[in-house]
Amino acid sequence: MLLPEARGPLSSGLLDALRSGRPEAVPAAPEAPADPLLDEDVQLSLWICFELHYRGFDDVPDSWEWQPEVIALRRSLEEILLAALRREVTVPAGGRPVPDRLREIVDSDEGPQLSKYLQTRADHRQFVEFAAHRSIYQLKEADPHSWALPRLSGRAKAALVEIQADEYGGGDLLRMHSELYRKFLRGLGLDDSYGRYVDAAPAITLALSNVMSLFGLRRELRGALVGHLAAYEMTSSGPCRRYAKGLRRLGGDDATCDFFDEHVTADALHEQLAAHDLCGGLAEAEPELAEDIVFGAAACLYVDARFAEHVLGAWSAGLTSLRDDTLVEGVAFAEAS
Repeated sequence: MLLPEARGPLSSGLLDALRSGRPEAVPAAPEAPADPLLDEDVQLSLWICFELHYRGFDDVPDSWEWQPEVIALRRSLEEILLAALRREVTVPAGGRPVPDRLREIVDSDEGPQLSKYLQTRADHRQFVEFAAHRSIYQLKEADPHSWALPRLSGRAKAALVEIQADEYGGGDLLRMHSELYRKFLRGLGLDDSYGRYVDAAPAITLALSNVMSLFGLRRELRGALVGHLAAYEMTSSGPCRRYAKGLRRLGGDDATCDFFDEHVTADALHEQLAAHDLCGGLAEAEPELAEDIVFGAAACLYVDARFAEHVLGAWSAGLTSLRDDTLVEGVAFAEAS
């Protein structure tokens, strides 16, 4: 994957520094914008900094992963994002076991029902846009949450290992969830290359991935990371069933729907494991992390709701939900997956 295109002075300066190999050219973080989740320059710059810890970029030396100037910028941008989440995310009152509080968050979620729209109303082009958005995270599915593995112990660690083993297909390449998503992309006629649609993805889409990386790369936020995973698993099975129905309504075959069919079953099993053994186990072992666990779950649903608002708002206005929809023009269901 090559570096993306700039979206403002911050990302432009960062990209210039990375391409030229000049650490002194890495810019300082700006003042916090009014809404960091929707700030294209901030979210892209943070995504670039985070991506150096995943697959990296073909045009950036691997040694830049820990370049002090980049880490300093990343840290500043993390603080901007984290402060916005702490300010905007509502966390239910304590006094009850963490699994009960997680259930309350999930059951009270009234975010936009993007999955219902895709099931019943979306056309092929809208499904293509949805697939391109979600590819930013799904092609590295499970990787951000795996940062928690060396940071946990006991029952919580065992639960996370069990969940992540399923995410990685139990060691079977073709059943890895990221590989199933690649098959979904191909079935829609899209490019399945890692990072292919970053330039098309708006800030809120990058934020979905950035929040996971923020929680994953900071040990102090390990509670928020497992809470995020729990909310993700607890709210996945139903929507994935609806996505699969929507795909079949439009003519998608079983291979194209395989990613979502797999999650209907897998995430239903993961739901209890994540809430009780992972989050409940961590809260018992480290009670001081209970509030962060609940915060991470609430943050997951909050950012997902903001994403759904963006997508549905664009579609209701007859607009594309992508920054650049030319990257997905002319795609069609593949004849064979």
